[in-house]
Amino acid sequence: MQTEAVIFDCDGTLVDSEKLGHTVLCRCVAQFGLQLSVEELMRRFKGGKMADCIAELEAQLGQRLPANFVTSYRQKCAIEFEANLTSIEGARDVLEQLALPYCIASSGPREKIEMNLRVTNLASYFGPDRIYSAYEVGIWKPHPGLFLHAAKALGIPPAKCAVVEDSVPGYRAGIAAGMRVFALEGDRVPPDLAGTVEVIGRLVDLLPLLNR
Repeated sequence: MQTEAVIFDCDGTLVDSEKLGHTVLCRCVAQFGLQLSVEELMRRFKGGKMADCIAELEAQLGQRLPANFVTSYRQKCAIEFEANLTSIEGARDVLEQLALPYCIASSGPREKIEMNLRVTNLASYFGPDRIYSAYEVGIWKPHPGLFLHAAKALGIPPAKCAVVEDSVPGYRAGIAAGMRVFALEGDRVPPDLAGTVEVIGRLVDLLPLLNR
């Protein structure tokens, strides 16, 4: 079925924020005696819900984290992102050339998405009605609800939408939504999803495939 719209994840797909964000998280949990590598944190929590991440970390610590832990973490991320965040290679080229309707559907809060786009100079490509946050919809990946909400807002049937993702929860959400899924140099595609996602090495590789 012909693709008529593209739904982008944000972190790790349009902006190169995953390693930066998990590096900050690594430092934050280390203050409470939990020594984890950035790679392990990314493997466990990339693309997931922050509340689930905190619950797992608390279970591992055997104690509750402070009530302001997430707020403090996000503030530290904002400082790091303002200084060092860049767009994914080819993001601007793809958005310039993409002839189909497109939007962002991200597990992050809207303010984080908007900050990421501003810092990387991608904000002009996305109006407020083309950004969909799991925090506003109340549904997180791997549940398909966020992607289905975005498709409905675009007015395009799910089967005619393509999802561009870089995490396993995102792949699963796109597949469950009945959408075409592109995996951008992200997490290794699990064996049970082999053949159901299209792996692309660079974001610009998306453009010729959309017409196929």
